[in-house]
Amino acid sequence: MAASLSGPSNRFPSALNRRPVTPPAAYCVPGSVHNRKLIPSAHRVLLANQGKAVSMEVSRRKIGVPKRKGEDARERIEERNRKIASQKAVSIILRREAMKAVIEKKKKGNPKKLLPKDVLEALHERVTALRWESALTIFELLREQLWYKPNAGVYIKLIVMLGKCKQPEKAQSLFQMMVDEGCDVNQEAYTALLSAYSRSGLFGDAFSLLEQMKSTPNCQPDVFTYTALIKSCLEVNDFGKVRDLLSEMECEGIKPNTATYNTLMESYGKAKRFAEMESVLVEMLRRRECSPDLWTMNSALRAYGGSGQIEMMEKCYEKFQSSGIDPTIKTFNILLDSYGKTGNYEKMSAVMEYMHKYHFSWTLVTYNIVLDAYGRAGDLNQMEHLFRLMQSERIKPDRVTLCSLVRAYGQSGKAERVKRVLRFAENSDIALDNVFFNCLVGAYGMMGCIAEMKEVVEFMGRRGFKPDKVTYRIMIKACASCGMSGDVKELKNQLASLEGSQGGRKMIKG
Repeated sequence: MAASLSGPSNRFPSALNRRPVTPPAAYCVPGSVHNRKLIPSAHRVLLANQGKAVSMEVSRRKIGVPKRKGEDARERIEERNRKIASQKAVSIILRREAMKAVIEKKKKGNPKKLLPKDVLEALHERVTALRWESALTIFELLREQLWYKPNAGVYIKLIVMLGKCKQPEKAQSLFQMMVDEGCDVNQEAYTALLSAYSRSGLFGDAFSLLEQMKSTPNCQPDVFTYTALIKSCLEVNDFGKVRDLLSEMECEGIKPNTATYNTLMESYGKAKRFAEMESVLVEMLRRRECSPDLWTMNSALRAYGGSGQIEMMEKCYEKFQSSGIDPTIKTFNILLDSYGKTGNYEKMSAVMEYMHKYHFSWTLVTYNIVLDAYGRAGDLNQMEHLFRLMQSERIKPDRVTLCSLVRAYGQSGKAERVKRVLRFAENSDIALDNVFFNCLVGAYGMMGCIAEMKEVVEFMGRRGFKPDKVTYRIMIKACASCGMSGDVKELKNQLASLEGSQGGRKMIKG
């Protein structure tokens, strides 16, 4: 019997802080069953409120009480304010679009007489969105302007962006350009370039730059420099190098800050190195200037919850909360995910009730976590209800949402509903990738629907995607389970050809 995620009726009567409004048909998964078991209390409240509204309207009409002049005046003012706000919003949108058009057509007219605000806004927008190619194009346009003066802050922001986008060569070029233009190359600029190197795995260049900083006046490495380097080393699980850096910081008299400790906490937790993680937490508690914060709490909860240590996670949560650190929606998402993946549906429901009680609005991540939990439990009715509810809140599904639906339908043998999800994805603007297509192939393969599985591969080609190693391995397993030896042999040959071509590219790159 499929497990239900609904909490016990005596303790947790309401599992969600949303009204179960049925969205328009265009937003629903076709063929889904409307179910109201998830939040019966909220549904009754909605119906009661609707009933009261209707009865009040009928009473008002029967009595014939005219609206007061004050109410009429207030409504007119509100309507006027709404129109003004709308006009302002339209004006802002039009101005931004016009600015973008000017930027994109810079070669027409005189590109050296653009307004500073327009160019800087366009640059900021692209840097924030990590659109590095477009950002560098705008930056070149900025440098052509008659009013342009080199600014170290702009260079540093661009170098940081390029580091995040793993473009170390571009970052180094900008750094050199910054030097050539006479900008003040300070500690922050060096740290940005060092981070760009280390993020891309160029640790030789990063450590060489660290030594260069030590011998450069007014550019001595600080806690932020070391923290950036430690973070990159942790990402490749080079814990020995991390210990060396921490020792070096101690010798240099540089004390770790809260960000350093949080970086260590999070990485040790992900690697399931709980002894080191707890040691870092003890060190934070010992140093009063580096008190644990929300990031610390979330890192500890994610580490214990992700490894199934629910009791330890709950103890941590209580201790952090008693020390004055308040949870956020991210904290509750971690708790929901941990309870859902370990089958603690009763406690999961308790978290949902708490969120409802204290008015924590659900995010896309929250919905994805709970949808996945219902799908794993085989409770398709509740999963579909949540999907409709999500869209009634105008929260746009993403690839993760669709994968949860596909997996659940595949496990339950609902081939027709898997096809409906594919149609939904095809008619939406959701960004799809190989992960989603592999999920579809896996669902059909699990159900033995070989023809449909091959159709998905053909659809991938039409959308510009190619099967990868995972795709072929899933298909080989599915065909083998159906006794299709000919197909298995052909797929194995295609997989070998793919692996050979990828191996050749790696050798050339090396």
